[in-house]
Amino acid sequence: MSSDTLAQTAAAPDSPEHADDSLRIVPRRRLGQWTAAVLVLALLALAVNSVVRNEAFQWDVVADYFTSDAVLRGLWLTLWLTAVVMALGFALGTLLAAFRLSANPVLRSVSWGYVWLFRSIPILVQLLLWFNIGALYPRILGVKTVDLFGPVTVAIIGLTLHEAAYAAEVVRGGILSVDRGQIEAAQALGLSRWRRWWRIVLPQAMRSIVPPAGNMLIGTLKGTSIVSVIAVQDLLYSAQLVYHRTYQVIPLLMVATVWYTIVTSVLSLGQHYVEKHYARGSERTR
Repeated sequence: MSSDTLAQTAAAPDSPEHADDSLRIVPRRRLGQWTAAVLVLALLALAVNSVVRNEAFQWDVVADYFTSDAVLRGLWLTLWLTAVVMALGFALGTLLAAFRLSANPVLRSVSWGYVWLFRSIPILVQLLLWFNIGALYPRILGVKTVDLFGPVTVAIIGLTLHEAAYAAEVVRGGILSVDRGQIEAAQALGLSRWRRWWRIVLPQAMRSIVPPAGNMLIGTLKGTSIVSVIAVQDLLYSAQLVYHRTYQVIPLLMVATVWYTIVTSVLSLGQHYVEKHYARGSERTR
């Protein structure tokens, strides 16, 4: 052993106390992060205080109308319309996705054209076109179009056709995310086409479908407020009817805002658990 090595060995601390002192870890100071956090909390406190203590919001009026019959009827119609549009939209969207993935060039072209058209036209324009369909077709199968297409029916048709275009791309993306080798393995095992889709493709595709589908559900819930322009008495329209009579605009808008916030929060929570269910066994499970 050389003299330098012996000198280093002799200089090294023998006791655990010396070893701990030499390896002590000094925590990193995060002054910027703490300063930013304090600043954000202070601004948030000021914002909350301004909302709570601002008399212009008239929170007593908000409490009076929050569970009124008119508002609850509008809320129920909003929830019902959202459920119907999402169910019909995803049913049609799934069919369009199947067409897009088909080997038939005609079906692929029709599906692509549908998605292109209904994603290109703003939803408000679509609703107004359907609401005025009587100008183009006064009668359908001998029935007056005015009698056939009421405001609620127009809202369902317009929103469903719009949502189906986006649902088709969501479903198609989910299906394409499944590894092709697993489908080929299922074919090699002799599984029928239905069992391959139901047991192999769909459970794995749902991991990619659920997050954007959840976003679409929340977007549809909020998007139903646009049907107020065609006199469908949803949550927003019901609030408007009240403040047109009482001139209490801000409190009634806050009633609608709070209800939308509550429902979207519940839907977001449900989306979290559905995502967790379909993420079982994956590396990204939380």
